Amino acid sequence: MRLGSGTFAAGCVVIEVLGVALFLRGFFPTPVFSGAERQAESPASEPSAGASSNWTELPPPLFSKVVIMLIDALRDDFVFGSKGVKFMPYTTYLVEKGSSLSFVAEAKPPTVTMPRIKERDTLLPSLLVLCGDHGMSEAGGHGASSMEEVNTALVLISPAFERKPGRANETTTPAVGPPCIPVNRWCHSHSSSGDIRHPTHVQQTDLAATLSIGLGLPIPKSNIGSLMFPVVEGRPMREQLRFLHLNTVQLSKLLQENVPSYEKEPGFEQFKVSERLHGNWIRLYLEENNSEVLFNLGARVRRQYLDALRTLRLSLSKRAAQYDVYSMAAGTALVLEVLALLLLSVPQALGSRAELDVPLLSPVCSLLFYLLLLALAALHGAVCTAARSSCYLCSLPWLAAGGAMALTAALLCAVVSALTRTFASGTCLSQNPPQSTSRWSELDLLSFLGTVGHVLSLGASSFIEEEHQTWYFLINTLCLALCHQIYRNCFLGDDCAPQRCPHMGEEFDGVTVALQGKRAGPEGWELSRVPADPSSLEALRGPERWMVLASPWLVLACCRLLRSLNQTGVQWAHRPDLGHWLTSSDHKAELSVLAALSLTMIFVLVQKRCSLTSKVAMAFGLLGIYCYRAAIGNVLFPWQQDNKDISKGITEARFVYVFVLGILFTGTKDLLKTQIIAADFTARTVGLWEIYSGLVLLAALLLRPHNLPVLVLSLAIQTIMTQFIWRPLRHNVTEVTVMHYWFGQAFFYFQGNSNSIATVDISAGFVGLDAYMEIPAMFLTAFATYSGPVLWASHLVNFLTSEASSSSALSRACFCYALICSTPVSVYIVLVTSLRYHLFIWSVFSPKLLYEGMHLLITAAVCIFFTAVDQTNTKS
Repeated sequence: MRLGSGTFAAGCVVIEVLGVALFLRGFFPTPVFSGAERQAESPASEPSAGASSNWTELPPPLFSKVVIMLIDALRDDFVFGSKGVKFMPYTTYLVEKGSSLSFVAEAKPPTVTMPRIKERDTLLPSLLVLCGDHGMSEAGGHGASSMEEVNTALVLISPAFERKPGRANETTTPAVGPPCIPVNRWCHSHSSSGDIRHPTHVQQTDLAATLSIGLGLPIPKSNIGSLMFPVVEGRPMREQLRFLHLNTVQLSKLLQENVPSYEKEPGFEQFKVSERLHGNWIRLYLEENNSEVLFNLGARVRRQYLDALRTLRLSLSKRAAQYDVYSMAAGTALVLEVLALLLLSVPQALGSRAELDVPLLSPVCSLLFYLLLLALAALHGAVCTAARSSCYLCSLPWLAAGGAMALTAALLCAVVSALTRTFASGTCLSQNPPQSTSRWSELDLLSFLGTVGHVLSLGASSFIEEEHQTWYFLINTLCLALCHQIYRNCFLGDDCAPQRCPHMGEEFDGVTVALQGKRAGPEGWELSRVPADPSSLEALRGPERWMVLASPWLVLACCRLLRSLNQTGVQWAHRPDLGHWLTSSDHKAELSVLAALSLTMIFVLVQKRCSLTSKVAMAFGLLGIYCYRAAIGNVLFPWQQDNKDISKGITEARFVYVFVLGILFTGTKDLLKTQIIAADFTARTVGLWEIYSGLVLLAALLLRPHNLPVLVLSLAIQTIMTQFIWRPLRHNVTEVTVMHYWFGQAFFYFQGNSNSIATVDISAGFVGLDAYMEIPAMFLTAFATYSGPVLWASHLVNFLTSEASSSSALSRACFCYALICSTPVSVYIVLVTSLRYHLFIWSVFSPKLLYEGMHLLITAAVCIFFTAVDQTNTKS
């Protein structure tokens, strides 16, 4: 069966989306979390055995307030070793003096979330927490899982921890009740935790539970840490057991909500034994029994609680950091198979006909397919039988799992078939080598090296954090390469570039576009119209010639201005930029003027190819956007002095939505009209441009006012490159597609986005909504975030439809777009799998994985749109 390149690419991307979704399901397993029904629960009461205990409230706080000093890369030996004596002498003095507790906190995922700190007005002492987020290697870097990078210092400094002279190596005596005796490593850890030479090892997640108890607050219900017992060791025995009981109750409930067979867990059994012994101790305590039995039983209960805490924490930690490797492997296999299929299909997909011979039945009917299916079924049964924890694929019905295995086997058979065909054709070509009629240009080489370089940079956390710099560098280099190509053609008359298709039937820059006989170029463009003097750009005269020469520098100037608007990334995000200056309350007048000018420029740049109805709708829609921003207090009207009448702007936003839908409907109607009137080329180009205009209007509504210049300069760059670069230089489909993709990625970061989830503007999801609606909010937020790539992809469809006379141009562009989008995500999931125990896996690599997954979903929608438009072009 023969399929067009676009249809084939769209199907491959859809399958790849399924593979990435399966990988994400395995990479982000069901987290350890607390149910919503527990949010209003009161603290667990003190256990009792036949006696009535009235202690149902939280114990009183130990500290009045907490000050946390977080030092980046504070390795443990910087404080506790010989380096600490040299570089942190005062901290060393406090530790040796005995007014602090020392620990080595191990940084393991998931990282601790600090509880909400609340100050209370009660001569209680305060607490200073000195800690680091992670360590560092001897070379000064961090990110891996070595001991130097994982172990970080944690020092708790407070007058409550002061020990009396002569008792530095003794445990303290509780104020009320029996004295504290050494129990396991926890009771004697008071002395060791204050010893600068042998600090106790704890987990970073233990800090949240400890600070909550110290401040008299409930322990966060989803925290998997345990109480650092030396902090409360000086308290009376009843308070010690109360603290330990609250912590074990919290962890046991967390275990019940996340482990179906929780009753068989050793930690839960230990908790039940501890609670029963605790009730017996309370009964003796309320009887005012001060015998040795009470003393020994209290020590036993405490030891039992500490053992239960340790076991519960270990079980929950393993579950929280546990990957569903089976689902990850299955998703990775699907994604890599699709990538291999795309790469092997390049010669046919980018050929003159842009079609592929896709055997749909032969792989399914081959012996290899059934052998692979049997092997995968056997593997699935073995994994699901031996798996100790739940796997997502194992929880699916056999029909669904069988479908996934059949798809994997069929794709692998298709890859083998494509490889065989490639080797066979390679053997034929080696016997009869063809005469090459084309060669790689500088832009082709730049496109290839830039794409490969970007993919390789995804293996480093710093490059991910500062990925915007990669795209800024690539588009700047692209502009310089275009400048070189323009100057060479204008001044040297270089005729090495292949002939490509200019605008259809127009007089361009004084060059008459004549109708010629059809012929196929080396890149697969069908050339029906060529300029009168195709040898060079020397025919350009006057202002047009100078505009062509200046166009790359104008694009560079626009990009430099955009870089100053929004600082993003990590290293320089704190530096002031134009966006911060414009959004300050002191410069609202300047922002209002800029927003009005930007909306006017959007209308000027977009309306030229719209129908009269769409022009009117665009004008009213842009006016409604300014009214919406004025209603919510972002900008001012000329007669408005302040923001007295601020509202949600729901009416104004919905007013704009009506015009957006109207323009999209008009464009879709014109596009579908070509199905009836086959030769109506104008209706097709106008319809596509109106769909593009509707998307521009929607982006203008959702973007914040200070980002409207980003949209204006995006439209300006598209106009400049269309009029003075792509048309005169006659670039082929691949080059134009790569340039659109690169600029789309750059404008993603020009908006202020980054690979951090914190930069997502969730307010866009509530524009025009008076209540939270999940599906509209998700769509609006996704569109606002990815408006740069979406608008540049939409412009690519418009450009190729209006400029290329070949009916296969869109199909080839769809294939190229799918390939350059699929390559990074395919390689990245392999990198993430190998780096899943990296220290920054949750803070750097996993957010980027979510961005890549969402970008692939957007790409699938773009490819489907490409294919739909291509089908209308083919039928018309």
